[in-house]
Amino acid sequence: MALIVQKYGGSSVGTIDRIRNVARRLIETKNAGNQVMAVISAMSGVTDKLIGLAKQVMDNPPERELDMLLATGEQQSIALLCMAITDMGYKARSFTAHQAGVHAYGSHTRGRIANIDPKSVIQALNDDYIVVCAGFQGVNKDDGTIFTLGRGGSDLSAIAMAAAVKADLCQIYTDVDGVYTCDPRVVKEARKISVLSYEEMLEMASSGSKVMQARSVEFAKKFGVVFEVRNSMNNNPGTIVQEENSAMESIAVRGVSIERNQARVTVSGITAPVAYTSIILAALAEAEVNIDMIVANTANDGVARQSFTMNMNDLGSAQAALKKVLPQLGAKARLETEAGLAKLTVVGVGMRSNAGVAATMFRALADAGIATGMIATSEIRISTTVEAGDIEQAARVVHSAFNLDQVNA
Repeated sequence: MALIVQKYGGSSVGTIDRIRNVARRLIETKNAGNQVMAVISAMSGVTDKLIGLAKQVMDNPPERELDMLLATGEQQSIALLCMAITDMGYKARSFTAHQAGVHAYGSHTRGRIANIDPKSVIQALNDDYIVVCAGFQGVNKDDGTIFTLGRGGSDLSAIAMAAAVKADLCQIYTDVDGVYTCDPRVVKEARKISVLSYEEMLEMASSGSKVMQARSVEFAKKFGVVFEVRNSMNNNPGTIVQEENSAMESIAVRGVSIERNQARVTVSGITAPVAYTSIILAALAEAEVNIDMIVANTANDGVARQSFTMNMNDLGSAQAALKKVLPQLGAKARLETEAGLAKLTVVGVGMRSNAGVAATMFRALADAGIATGMIATSEIRISTTVEAGDIEQAARVVHSAFNLDQVNA
């Protein structure tokens, strides 16, 4: 008997018919001789509707109360799913985050999982129930305050629950067949990847791939949770994400990711001592602004400049935070911003043993007449900014340059 955790997103439980479809899948998995736990998101559109209701009451609702409200979305879906399973003649029991022992901390609407005490869940599994847990939420261990976990929180909940109960497999069901070499809506020749390493999936998630949220992949890697991304609407095999193996190194580039809505901020005219980087990054951290690529340089006259990219949604917060510290950076320090950017990234553990990846990538972009901006690299990733209007063509020419439409991924 295996213990399998299955996560279903909002689109998979978006209607009563789809909820019944999920119920049938869980029952089929149980009938195959397994213990089954599901982690469920709110029905598609419910979270946005709840946010809309809150903003009808006030423009900036308190985040604590917003979390209290948003957590009800998952409670609806887990109860309805248990009803559907029961109607089909099987035992099911729903668990909120509090009942499942999911303890969280941090900022409201951006909570983090501290630990999980799964004894009640394990007891229900041993009593032959199909267990259905609310994703996207946790509670403070001391006072029971609810925290939602932010974008992709149900994926994180599923991975964390799988680790806590020592599941044999975690299946992330969504509305796509798996992870592709690029977004098929952008590159029609994109192919599904059968196996990825944690590192590759993490880089792709951090670089714009919407299939999995980066925190979930980090958690899976930390606790060694093997997971599969697959489609809840069919029975096709998905993409397995696991530890790296030697076979993965034979392909230099495994995928191309794009991220739109990027902005660049440059602080120029810096004459402060070398501590200027810590001043800038501390200000951004205090404002909870996540930055991506960083480029710094110092001219012969000792005047420095530092540029970094971020999501457009954080641009206003970044500008406000940096204006406060400009006097500490020198009398001539000033801010420059550029919107309308996008980020293109190629990923592959094979880059470690295959030379010339960067040359191939930038030659393809140059031949297509696409100008590049900031560049960042790691052992298995190369990213560059391009104009937002060029991002789709950039993805297509780079995907073709690495023959990703032909390689058996």
